Amino acid sequence: MAFPYGAYGYGTPMPGAQAPAMPMGAPGMGGPPPGGYGGYGQFPGGFGAPPVNDPMWGYFTAIAGQDGEIDSEELQRCLTQTGIHGTYSPFSLETCRLMISMLDRDLTGKMGFNEFKEVFVALSGWKQNFMMFDQDRSGSVEPHEMSQSLSSMGYRISPQALSGIIKRFSKNGRIYFDDYVACCVKLRAHTDTFRRRDNMQQGFVNFSYDEFLLCTMTI
Repeated sequence: MAFPYGAYGYGTPMPGAQAPAMPMGAPGMGGPPPGGYGGYGQFPGGFGAPPVNDPMWGYFTAIAGQDGEIDSEELQRCLTQTGIHGTYSPFSLETCRLMISMLDRDLTGKMGFNEFKEVFVALSGWKQNFMMFDQDRSGSVEPHEMSQSLSSMGYRISPQALSGIIKRFSKNGRIYFDDYVACCVKLRAHTDTFRRRDNMQQGFVNFSYDEFLLCTMTI
């Protein structure tokens, strides 16, 4: 039986999406971890030695605070400096909060290195998908293109739900990249939460009121 909410599109970027390469010479980025971290092995979650061959490590350590994690303002600054948004407008602080919430399973409001890498991979996939439908490079897509974009990622959404999504994330009848990413974050996070509870893969689950609030109010 097929998933009622799609295959890979439920919460992962399109197959083949890779994290973007990052030039280590960017201003203020790269280099060894700043002092005060106490070693990579003491980061939350407990990791091994610093991944010195990973180009994203320098970006992470240059942005992360003394706690070795990245909050929404630090993520916004990092994404702006790396230029992953390309020719589109930089991400708003609210979209950065959503991206952290998508992976913030312990509800700290911050992300570690692994989550940081996961965000970049997801963003790369969403950007590729967006560009497929933003053929005039206006930085926005029309409602029917948004529908095609979500379908291409494997989501199976009813016309009623799709209409609500488009109304929520559109401005003057178009969906801009920042809002597109915010939509993808919410779809991924909510579908991940739903799918974990849908053991029979039937498209139906039971939620307590508290669980419902945690799913909807924290993303």
